[in-house]
Amino acid sequence: MRIQHAAKTDVGMKRDNNEDNMLVFPEQNVFAVFDGMGGHAAGEVASAIASTEVKEFFSFTGKDEEATWPFKGDRTKSYDENRCVTAIKLANARIIEASEQDGAKKNMGTTAVLVHFVERNGTGPKALVAHVGDSRVYLFRQGRLERITIDHSLVEEYLRMGKITQEEAKNFPQKNIILRALGQQKVVDVEINAYAPQPGDIFLACSDGLSGMVTDEVMQAILQKTPNLEAATKKLIDTTNANGGVDNVTVILAQYQPQ
Repeated sequence: MRIQHAAKTDVGMKRDNNEDNMLVFPEQNVFAVFDGMGGHAAGEVASAIASTEVKEFFSFTGKDEEATWPFKGDRTKSYDENRCVTAIKLANARIIEASEQDGAKKNMGTTAVLVHFVERNGTGPKALVAHVGDSRVYLFRQGRLERITIDHSLVEEYLRMGKITQEEAKNFPQKNIILRALGQQKVVDVEINAYAPQPGDIFLACSDGLSGMVTDEVMQAILQKTPNLEAATKKLIDTTNANGGVDNVTVILAQYQPQ
């Protein structure tokens, strides 16, 4: 399989430093976004640790499939699903380790969203999407954009339980409260789902700097009108900043092409 990609991160219009990090690792077909949080620039430390750990784990296991993993796999999941989940769990452990060693970095954390494309022994291609927190993945297929991750956030939980409406969610006062992140607890629950990609599908991974400033409809229109991935990535970030750019913003576009 061939994955075409474009990626860009930007500090935005209001922040002094960029606490987002991204991982673009085409050798292993891994694309990930990490949105850090925590005072004293600790957010960017947490997201950088996550990016480094995930890359190292995929490099290490890519060379040796029999390599011993630091966490036990889930028997109900495939090798590749367990690999994604373990990479994120390992990042969580490393962030906690670093925060325990430095009081200034106490409680630092990061979201994580990862897309991994795999094709094995005749089972057909898969796009594995793993996430923790409110960074998102969207699927752009045949001109339509659909969000395929559910935020691990208070507002999303209230929506799911029917406590608030979609309209009320737009102005929900605790919009920034997320229920899961790396670096907060020793055991992290990583959500993972598998998709069967079709030729031309674009997977859009982003921090909430994009999804909080640009509506899904506008994102869809940009992708419809801008087939070039580099140009579309730039346009998404420029639109975010034109709308106020209150947060750091990171966008990765990864397009599936069969050989």
